[in-house]
Amino acid sequence: MFIKIVVQLSRIFVGVMFIFSGFVKLVDPIGSQYKFEEYFGESVLNLEFLIPYALPFSILLILIEIMLGLLLLLGFKPKLTVWSLLGITAFFLFLTWYSAYYNKVTDCGCFGDAIKLTPWETFWKNVLLIGLVLILLVRVKDIQQILPRKITIAFTMIALISFSYITFHVLNHLPIIDFRAYAIGKNIPEGMEYPEDGSIPPVHDFMLEDTQNDLAPEILAMDKVMLVIVYNAGKSNEKGFSQIKKVSDKAINKGYNVYGVSASFEDDLILIQNAYDLPFDFLFCDETTLKTMIRSNPGVMTLRNGTVTGKWNWNDLDDIKL
Repeated sequence: MFIKIVVQLSRIFVGVMFIFSGFVKLVDPIGSQYKFEEYFGESVLNLEFLIPYALPFSILLILIEIMLGLLLLLGFKPKLTVWSLLGITAFFLFLTWYSAYYNKVTDCGCFGDAIKLTPWETFWKNVLLIGLVLILLVRVKDIQQILPRKITIAFTMIALISFSYITFHVLNHLPIIDFRAYAIGKNIPEGMEYPEDGSIPPVHDFMLEDTQNDLAPEILAMDKVMLVIVYNAGKSNEKGFSQIKKVSDKAINKGYNVYGVSASFEDDLILIQNAYDLPFDFLFCDETTLKTMIRSNPGVMTLRNGTVTGKWNWNDLDDIKL
């Protein structure tokens, strides 16, 4: 009886952990894409040929993670489910051990941006998970399906379609839940303040530089600001710039100070400015910071006295209200 209780508690804990971990990444799959691009980079696993596939790989892994958690709770195909959980947990265990031991990708993105863990904390979390999965593997006979087969299959298919739709939606718009320090309502100057324990503040490396100065303090003090964020001109969606032109003209007419912000070379940005007659100049900012600020390339962010008041994917600029 005691063993069965341990098995059921392990089943619930592992299932909930996988669903939670998968969901917080599901609402922001581009964040996972960036993490795997780091892992595939030359300085980490040196698998640069996989970088172009980081996004589909991330989406597939997220869907597998969240669906395995759901299947475990439903008790559907328990042997296949538990063996799959063992495989994916072993994969995560290796990545987090590698991160911790070699001090690479110091935030593995295990829980997306929702919960920050150190590499060693993440590693030991995965050690616990793999131990629980091994318990489930040994006692897989105790995992029973909780719903009739047809209902379970129907529920599973509906869940998979729903999760896939969420992924499609956030890739074409913005994350439906924003856990980052640049979420709407967050004050950037406050985010720059060091916590009492001296750790790195939520907002760091935030500089908006022209050829001579960092204009960030001045811009963050302005009442009405629009930032057009193009983290990489070469990877930006060119369809977005005609919309950027319209909304930036509208913003200027309403008294906004409009700036482009990019990590690209000036020559590339001048080409974009000339091609679309953009009515603003570009400032320089760190690429990682820009990727953190908004999951769109190009994207738009509005500020009022340093507080984020709005964020839009270029797809949504027709609906913008200033």
